[in-house]
Amino acid sequence: MSLSDAAVPMPLDDARPASPALRHRKVGVIGAGAVGTAICYSTLIRGVAREVALYDIDGPKVRAEVLDLAHGTAFTSTTQMTGGDDPAVLADAEVVVITAGAKQKPGQTRLDLAEANIAILRTLLPTVQSVAPDALIVLVSNPVDVLTLAAQRITGLPAGRVIGSGTLLDTSRLRWQLASRVHVHPSSVHAVILGEHGDTEFPVWSSASIGPTPLLAWPDADAPAFTREELDGIAHEVTHAAYEVIQGKGATNYAIGVATTRLLEAILRDQHAILPVSTVMDGVMGLADVALSLPSVVGRAGVERVLPVELDEDERARLATSAETLRTVAAQFGF
Repeated sequence: MSLSDAAVPMPLDDARPASPALRHRKVGVIGAGAVGTAICYSTLIRGVAREVALYDIDGPKVRAEVLDLAHGTAFTSTTQMTGGDDPAVLADAEVVVITAGAKQKPGQTRLDLAEANIAILRTLLPTVQSVAPDALIVLVSNPVDVLTLAAQRITGLPAGRVIGSGTLLDTSRLRWQLASRVHVHPSSVHAVILGEHGDTEFPVWSSASIGPTPLLAWPDADAPAFTREELDGIAHEVTHAAYEVIQGKGATNYAIGVATTRLLEAILRDQHAILPVSTVMDGVMGLADVALSLPSVVGRAGVERVLPVELDEDERARLATSAETLRTVAAQFGF
């Protein structure tokens, strides 16, 4: 069942039509759960694509979600919301976002989900490639780094065309935490989380800053706002933030929806933005045969370049630990 009749082909008189550059941009989202629908909603609101198509094997559920989203398109920049339980709804998508998979439960780590979600990818990806052969693949399901490696190996696509959301959300959480404490806008905080999207991720304090001022010297080198102990506490809060949200409401969805839309925007608008996303490494910083997050230049071709980062001794050790943890898990499934 397809919901092409749920699309709104023409904007109302008081709605702004999409620019010519948007007319052929289509994003496919797989999975009509909390994360998939949040990505659809955020993408509609932000006007990143001309069409958003939602696919799920649960026909009644996906029909209801598509209708609910489509009913608001009179007030969004994106005017077409389609979907259904037939993968053909993904046809001609330029990017396909995968959120389908087992959901993380209270007490589980992301790595605990690997076996079930790799099995889903083995079945799902050939279908995606048959209906949208030119699409970039974006992984959001967890464990996102292991699944990014698995998806790249299963599809045979160039590494830059298979992108995990990685530590993009973790970095946003970190910037929010720091900004809240010093009363500046998060966009003025320049700090990043690298490595695994999970328990071995780590902040790069050695190069973090607020505006042009090094974080450890903010607002004044003689009276810094943070000690290393306080920063370690913030890093722990960031790493465990998802566990707190899952314990309280069952899933994280809004923030990952916004973060994924930021990644889609960088791709579809060919922004060459530098984002901490996960791709299969090919030797950058001595890393290979593992997917994890390093700052990456993202544009229409996907990840165009992974940037080496200057790290201190402790940060280099933590990057190596993160990579080895992910390699060990991936090796259990033949990757």
